[in-house]
Amino acid sequence: MANVPTPFSCSYDPQFAQLLHNLNISLAVSTYQAQKVIILSPVDEDKLIQLPRTFPTAMGIAHDGDRLAVATTNSVEVLVNSKPLARNYPQKPGVYDAMYLPRATYHTGALALHDMAFAGGNRIIAVNTLFSCLCYIDQNNSFTPFWQPPFIDELAPEDRCHLNGMAMENGEIKFVTALGATNTSGGWRENKMQGGIIMEYPSGRIVLDGLGMPHSPRIIDGKLYVLNSTQGELLRVDPEAGSYEVVCKLGGFARGMDIFDDYLFIGVSKLRHNSKSFADLPIAKTSFAGVIAVYLPYGSISGGVKYMMSVDEIYDVKAINALRPNLLTPDMEVHNLALSFPGQTFWGGIVKEK
Repeated sequence: MANVPTPFSCSYDPQFAQLLHNLNISLAVSTYQAQKVIILSPVDEDKLIQLPRTFPTAMGIAHDGDRLAVATTNSVEVLVNSKPLARNYPQKPGVYDAMYLPRATYHTGALALHDMAFAGGNRIIAVNTLFSCLCYIDQNNSFTPFWQPPFIDELAPEDRCHLNGMAMENGEIKFVTALGATNTSGGWRENKMQGGIIMEYPSGRIVLDGLGMPHSPRIIDGKLYVLNSTQGELLRVDPEAGSYEVVCKLGGFARGMDIFDDYLFIGVSKLRHNSKSFADLPIAKTSFAGVIAVYLPYGSISGGVKYMMSVDEIYDVKAINALRPNLLTPDMEVHNLALSFPGQTFWGGIVKEK
């Protein structure tokens, strides 16, 4: 009998494991299709290990030092890292160098939250795709809107323009992406292959249009980058000139991007082959699901990981500054044994000094 791939089977380039190991990082990858956040970690310079954790319809991930937030079907889950609890994890003591534990749940309802980032205090900024706005997530409401594109005349649960991404610099929003400058329910779908736009924030001025489902805008060293998803391209954008250059081709539907050191880590997803819209795209025959590393100074690909089972679509990718982080979800009973207060931590009643 032929070998059948096991769930979450993947292949990867040896240099990809070496890269993560040398950078001393792991990757958190959200896949709403597989309902997981997957932690990819280097065991050594040759081998990767992965840790899939269940988050229903996992999409946007916010990461800020020891804080991690994940957008799910009906909530935003906030987790906080405890290194002492990681070192003394009862099931595998001495294995993990980070332990992200559930600390808060914001019950938002089904908003289709995409990109997210931590704001001041305990608030989270999120791209609210269903209501076509930027909003705060906190304990007071399902969401608190604070900006919408000028062409959106009212907030309604209609996904009018498929607002999806935001580029931030020094904690401030600079640019926002959408799949169309449309103001009707699902209106962006009519021209989704070339209706994508990048808007300046807060003016809402469209600095670039005609894009194919742009996602994951990021400002790096003062320059704007975005994924031209349907073409599988990483673009460097000149907002003033309204132009762009292709940094590199990625070979798949590109979505989800983070930078660490000089390397971009970019998610790629399989195209939906039963869709007439995607069938004629150049990447239709080569698309795959996984993560690619791009060495930004040269715009060259430095390896990647490809999934053979379970994962078809990826939304977000975040670099975590730990070689072997663990992540416990709210539905895992073991997280209830993890207790901490300033100066001390406990596992199941056993006290450990911080």
